[in-house]
Order: sequence, then C-alpha cells, then structure tokens
Amino acid sequence: MALLGIDLGTTNSACAVWTEDGPKLIPNRLGAYLTPSVVHIDKSHLSVGEVAKAQLYNRPKSTIANFKRYMGTQQRAKLENKQLAPAELSALILRSLKEDAEVFTGESIDEVIISVPAYFNDSQRLATKQAGELAGLKVKRLINEPTAAALAFGLHEKPEGHFLILDLGGGTFDVTLIEYFDGIMEVHASAGDNHLGGEDFLQALVKKALWQHELTPENVDASELEKIRQLFEAAKRQTGPNFSQSLELEINSKTYQIDYNLDWFNSACSHLLLRAQRPIRQALNDAGLHPDKLDEVILVGGSSRLHPFKSMVTKLLGRLPSSQIDPDTAIALGTAVQAGLVAKDKALDDFVLTDVSPYTLGIDIINEDAPNKGSYFLPIIERNTTIPTSRVKTIYTAHDQQREIEVNIFQGENPYVRNNVHIGKLNAPVPPAPAGKEAIDVRLTHDSSGIIEADVHVHSSGKKVSVVIEQSANHLSESEVQKVISKIQSLKFHPRDTEANRELQARAEMAFSSALGEARDHIKEYIGQFQAALESQNERNIQAARENLEKVLKHFEEQEWT
Repeated sequence: MALLGIDLGTTNSACAVWTEDGPKLIPNRLGAYLTPSVVHIDKSHLSVGEVAKAQLYNRPKSTIANFKRYMGTQQRAKLENKQLAPAELSALILRSLKEDAEVFTGESIDEVIISVPAYFNDSQRLATKQAGELAGLKVKRLINEPTAAALAFGLHEKPEGHFLILDLGGGTFDVTLIEYFDGIMEVHASAGDNHLGGEDFLQALVKKALWQHELTPENVDASELEKIRQLFEAAKRQTGPNFSQSLELEINSKTYQIDYNLDWFNSACSHLLLRAQRPIRQALNDAGLHPDKLDEVILVGGSSRLHPFKSMVTKLLGRLPSSQIDPDTAIALGTAVQAGLVAKDKALDDFVLTDVSPYTLGIDIINEDAPNKGSYFLPIIERNTTIPTSRVKTIYTAHDQQREIEVNIFQGENPYVRNNVHIGKLNAPVPPAPAGKEAIDVRLTHDSSGIIEADVHVHSSGKKVSVVIEQSANHLSESEVQKVISKIQSLKFHPRDTEANRELQARAEMAFSSALGEARDHIKEYIGQFQAALESQNERNIQAARENLEKVLKHFEEQEWT
C-alpha cells in the first residue's frame, strides 16, 4: 500500500508517491499535476479543481477558493444549503486527490503525509490533520512546506552548506534556513507570515484599481469582481520592467481603464514586499548567519515567480535566487520523499532530517509587577528548537491553601500571554499548603508533526496529569467526526470520465459571459455544437466538437488578455 504525499495549497494542491525511481507526481482526472483548491457544490453534486475554478465566475455563490487561509478558525462557508468549515472543504480536496492516487497506483490508499506552512500554529495543524481524517486518510505526519521543498531540491545530494528556502504560496510566506552536513539535513530557523501570499498581492491590485475610480469591492457584482480578479491575475504574472498593458474593467455597464506597469504594481504592493523582508531577516538573525554565508537561496511556491518578489530577494540578500525545479510542484515531490523516509526506503537509509518549532511554547504565570497587564508568558520551548523535543520547568503555588494549579499553554513571542495564542490548558490538584510550598513540573513535548503534549507532575503527591493539545474550538469528538464524514460523503463527485467535458463547458460559459457581439455569437454556436455532440453519445463526434470548441476558446482567451 502506497503512502501518499500531498501538498494541500491555498491556490493549488498536488500529490506524489515515492517509487524505486524517486518521487513521482500523480496526475489528476484531467491529466494535470496541479488541482486548484476550489470547491463548487450544485445541489448534492460536488466539483473540485479546474471545473470548480471555472464556476467562480459563473456561479460565485456556490463556489469557494482560498479557504486554507481560515484553517483553525470557526469560519464557515455557505454553499447551496450547506455550511462547511475550512477543514471540511479541505477534506473534499484531499478526497479528490486520494481518488486520483488510487487510480494512478491501482492500490487502496489510506495513509498520507501532508505539508503545512512552517508558521502554522497548533490549531491550524490540528485542523489539517482533521481534514485528512474526514477524507478517510490517516495522517502519518505533517511536514513543513519549506522542509519538503528542500527534500525535493535534493539538498541531501548537494555539497555541505547553508540553504535558505523562501516559500511564497497563494496565502502564506515561509522562510526556512537549513544546513546540510554528513547526511543530516538540519533546520536551524523558521519564520513566516500566515497572511502573506499571492492572494494578498492580487487583492492589493484589485483594491487600488477600484479605489482609483472611487469604487470598493462592495460596489461591484460578484461575477464582475471575479472577472477583474482574473484580469489582474494575468497581469500580475507578467509584471516586470518591460511590461505594460492597458486594462479595461467592466463594472455596472461602465468601462474603466487602468494603465498597468511595474510602477503601478509597486505603488499597490510595496508594503507587502516590505512585509516579506521581515521573516527573512528574522530567520537569519535567529540562526546567527549573515547572508554572505548562504550557499544557495531557493524559491518555491507559485507566487515566488513574481518578478518584484525575486528582485526584492536579490537586493536584500545580495545574490540571485535559484529555481531549479518547478516551484508549483516542489513541495508535493518533497512530501513523497518524506513518505519514503517514513517507510524507511533503503535509498534513503543514510539520510536524517530534523526540523524546528516555529513558535515559542510556554505557560502563564502571575504578573506581580503590573497585575493590570495580565499574566506573564513563561517560555518552556524556545522558537527554532530542534524537534522532536521535550522541555520542563518548575512552578509553585501562588496562594495559601491553594488546592489546584491551572496551567494554560500558549504559543507566541510576546512577554504577556494576552498577546499570544492560547492553545490549551490542564488542571493539576495540589495538597493545600502555604504559598510557594507546593511545586509542579510542567513538561511540554513537541513532536515531529508539530503536535504538542503537556504533562504536569506534582512533587509532593507524585500525581501526574497530561493532555494532548487539541482542545481548540474546532476540535471534533469521535461522534462529531462521523457526522461530518457522513455529511461530506453525501456530496458525490461527478463520474471521472465526464470531468474534462464539464471543465470545457464551464470555460465556455465563462467565455460567453464575458464576450460581446460577434464573439459571443461565435462562442454560442460552438457551445451548441458541443452540446449536440454530447447528447449524440458518439465519441468521434464528441472529440471533433471538443477540439473545435477548444480552438475557439483558446483564441478568445488569448485575445482577451492582449
């Protein structure tokens, strides 16, 4: 049985397996390696990937993208008459990738390695594991995305040295500093921003364009807004010193013009490029390494192709970054290498991988200096400590005759717990005694998937209390998990052999909606021919009509973006 590796991305997702020839990407039902992380629900039928992505324009109220950004929160999306949490939406993507992998390998698959942003907190990691469970997969391990990218780049086959991995995805930015020596790949530091990615650059461009004409997203119809987003997404990908384009925005039956170029981009997004510098500087500072000591800077994540981002990195670090592998698929390939490591494949026998905790973990203690500011944060596991790890600290009772100590666990870097993230708690009973006489050891353990366990040992009684930190507001009981599984299993995928035709139909509908005059009539004619061919159920007629419609749409789409 194959152990599947999945890159569950904000914009796109991909999967791969470890084979005797190394990591191998798995194509989806359309033959592509990337599956857009988009979900569309029509009554009880479900579409994901390209078919769903095309519906963002045609049926925006029953389609959703970018839901990874809300993992670990209580936000819900309403599609048709169903309320779905981010973990449930992610489970639908995972379920589709699982089916693709089973068709590709010819095996049943129920175990998986899933990549997560290095800067995901505990709630976000638990939500990701929950998504795997809802998809019918046992999550053997979570791997940080930059670490997976390092595996894909084959750093373990390179000479010894220091490598900086910059992963700019659709919704997150991760920075990881890795040293490779003697067959050991050791992560020295991780930093990041969970709300900085290609989607943020796109939103900034759209916001500036609307603001320039005294409009806001709330003033624009959902379908028109999606059209504007697509227009700027295409322009964003081409942004560079020699690129300029006149963009026309159709809003409320009016046409607005934008003269788009690199300067226009920078005026909209310079603050985001500045934000991207912070985690780069932090990772280098935490590792105590000067940029001159880097042997290579590696870019991954689809948004790392952005010219202004590459330019910023070059100026900041004083060297050109490399991109020897497709940044869109690097992380998926790395998850497959991790799968090989977990499976103890002989080809990886001499290789050891270590990772670090991206956040400081600690507990709350009484603030006697300024009680009005709330409790102090007592660090137990410092950020960028190699994991798996376990650390312990001793604390004492604060009041006479105290019978219990409540231990609250936090993630963060602020001296006050109110500014950090509360991830769990436990209560330890202690014998009543004068203040300061009873002591407990608080041990925090951080495993290689980023999951945290807390243990308390009471000195005088020997009593022990422990908890795996999963008491987030979004944690589901076993019975709740089964209910959610039943809910999402009631959503049926369309047959695999109809996927390509439905994707083409959705594209054609989108083109028809955005076209005018003769172009619209032309597209409609070929849509009619394609529909007639489908109804004939004659494969030769369907193939011919499909090729004709493909040509028309390709011509229209190329004309539209020029």
